Amino acid sequence: MMKTKIIGVLSGLILSLLSSFAFAQQPDKEQSLSEQVQALKEQVLELNRDLFILEEDLLFPATTQVAVFLSVDTGVFFALDAVELKIDGQTVTHYLYTERQLDALHRGGVQRLYLGNLRTGEHEISAFFTGRSKDGRDFRRASTRKFQKTTDGKMLEIKIVDSTADYQADFSIVEWD
Repeated sequence: MMKTKIIGVLSGLILSLLSSFAFAQQPDKEQSLSEQVQALKEQVLELNRDLFILEEDLLFPATTQVAVFLSVDTGVFFALDAVELKIDGQTVTHYLYTERQLDALHRGGVQRLYLGNLRTGEHEISAFFTGRSKDGRDFRRASTRKFQKTTDGKMLEIKIVDSTADYQADFSIVEWD
């Protein structure tokens, strides 16, 4: 049923684009060629956006979707180099950071590390962090959390935060409501 619906929507979008293209081919004294081309470009961009949304819905339905994000509020006690993410013991992503990406994270950016599908039930997520401590030594830490996947989408955030209590970075995984 879902495939039929998507095929119907795609067919409608393609027919709409083709009819717009055919309309643009007809001479119009009031519209210049550049205005017609600009209108077509806007329609193509809109169609591309709609197709992207449909693809995301098809590949990652809300009932099985899991998204994992990373935020960093650190810089004094830990300098991040890389993150490896495992779900149920399997590596799902590994990310090596550039200076520019780290700068964006330090300014409040949040990175989507992973978007995928999981069946309902209990799962375990582990994040392994590689970087340097404040005294320049190589540093590797891990954080693990068990979570329950229901029929709703699940969003998790991995937080790296400086802790002034023990002068080290804290690594935690929290669930978004």
